[in-house]
Amino acid sequence: MPTRLSKKKVDEAESLNSLAARIAAQTTGQEMPTPHPPVERKKNAAAVALGKLGASKGGKARAEKLSAKRKKQIAKAGALARWGQE
Repeated sequence: MPTRLSKKKVDEAESLNSLAARIAAQTTGQEMPTPHPPVERKKNAAAVALGKLGASKGGKARAEKLSAKRKKQIAKAGALARWGQE
């Protein structure tokens, strides 16, 4: 899954700011302040349970609903998308 560009830009900006602060502290003879520990994100337990519930039966339920002809069409389209026409 692609990463968010905004998140990547923030990380790069933080690293540049950290580098600038370290250089400034070294040139002025000051000590570097200790960095903040990373904040741990907590997940909503109800949302996690719902996600697992749907994921565990999603593909199987869809496959059971599809006809053999439709499954073949989907597989063919996937193969063409991945490997191109041969």
